[in-house]
Amino acid sequence: MIEAQRESLSVNKLVAQKKDIIFAEGDMIVPDSKPDILNTICTSGVVSVYKKEVQDGKIRLDGAINTYIMYMPDGNEDTVRGLNTSIDFSENISVSNCTEGMDVISDVKIKSIEAKVINGRKVGIKATLEVSLKVYSNEEVEVINDIQNENNIQILKENLKVNSLVGRGETKIYAKDNIQIDNMDNLAEILKAHVCLVDKDIKISYNKVLTKSEAEVKIMYLTEDNRINMVNSKIPVVGFIDIPNVTEGNLCDVNYEIKNIIIKPNSQEEHSIYIEIEIEVVCCIYEEKDINLIQDMYSPTQNLKFEKRQIMTMTDKQNISNIKQIREKVNLKDVEGLNLKDVDVTNTIINENKINSKILYESEMNLQFIFENDKKQVIEKEVKIPYEYVVENLQNGENLNADTNIEVKAQDFIVQDGGVINCSVDLQNDTNLYRMVNLNMLDSIEEDGEREEQDYSIVIYIVKKGDTLWNIAKEFGTTVDGIARVNGIENRDLIVPGQKLYIPKFERISEVSYE
Repeated sequence: MIEAQRESLSVNKLVAQKKDIIFAEGDMIVPDSKPDILNTICTSGVVSVYKKEVQDGKIRLDGAINTYIMYMPDGNEDTVRGLNTSIDFSENISVSNCTEGMDVISDVKIKSIEAKVINGRKVGIKATLEVSLKVYSNEEVEVINDIQNENNIQILKENLKVNSLVGRGETKIYAKDNIQIDNMDNLAEILKAHVCLVDKDIKISYNKVLTKSEAEVKIMYLTEDNRINMVNSKIPVVGFIDIPNVTEGNLCDVNYEIKNIIIKPNSQEEHSIYIEIEIEVVCCIYEEKDINLIQDMYSPTQNLKFEKRQIMTMTDKQNISNIKQIREKVNLKDVEGLNLKDVDVTNTIINENKINSKILYESEMNLQFIFENDKKQVIEKEVKIPYEYVVENLQNGENLNADTNIEVKAQDFIVQDGGVINCSVDLQNDTNLYRMVNLNMLDSIEEDGEREEQDYSIVIYIVKKGDTLWNIAKEFGTTVDGIARVNGIENRDLIVPGQKLYIPKFERISEVSYE
């Protein structure tokens, strides 16, 4: 009876990943309290995904876009007014190999959003959304790593380091605050809002993960006396996730996603804006685990029956962060003398090129400038700045999977004479690197009678291309030790085509295991 020793391995398998473009559309009727629209100036939005569901062969996403439209009123003394509405979207995205019960990580960003005047009282809104999906399945695998109480079984092992899943957890965090505006301002309406999560960090202690970040909020608003002003604030986002057996030495993947958002002015007497953000945080914890994986076995004396199977798991996991500093001068026409009110900075990775020990990213930074002239009119300008950055000092970088997140750490824009703008932007690039590998495993090992004894004492074998000592010994029912000893081979991994080997007959009194 063969006794197999086993160890457990928890595999977080990447089943599928997909990037797609979806659209959100809707109409808005201008409230009676606001003047007719002559034309729109700019449109912005904050996207939230309040529900996602993995189904067989598809993933359903339900969400909304808080949309802000600045517009020029028709036949009115006001130079700018604002509209706010919510555009819902619901989409079924086909994803091969996914089934109900799997986990999905989603990232939904606004690629573009525009508002088109249908008539003076009606606006059509269309948003283009970039969706990135990753679907995972969790599997507990029993790996055979040794054979006990059995003589003469030859074992081929491989020592591997893999990233085994310790656990997965999630929590919802509600970040709330009243953002104070200038006491001199009586807020009339919100013209524009931007919300993003920055300065993400984690602290791991025994059985618990502390997730920390900040919700960076920028709001442009109109006052009762027709002035445009800005307010910036950061709201702490702190949550705890209980995950059994997690320790400080573990690696952690954390994903933040906005599920719902409320932005509304308080009473004029309070001079503040109420912000409430619901955030879902998902955390996956990994440990680096050494496993002795049995890839093959045979017995010179017994016939063995076993099954082989493959599992895919993660290895070589690491997180790399670096800062990319962008210092550029851009020349904008007709902006000299204008007051720069706001700049929205977004980044897009255009191309990813893996070369040996590094990954080269070709990226583009999009700058959306909002100016105000002396007549209190708003002018929008857009600039794209291409740039590159490199992740270096990698081993076999061309075979690595890379997930990169770009975050604006600092920004500064100075308008000079002639419409020249000095742009200074610091970008933090967080890259999650890992490799997916197939492991060949043995399972269901049984004895199947005695092996027929070979009728020879020694044979001569000529090495062919692709041969190994293991395969030769298995074919002739002898041992690697025996072949190496008879032929005086010191490096068992080094045999060459055309080499002559003497193959000794297995002596049944031997009890040798090769690893």
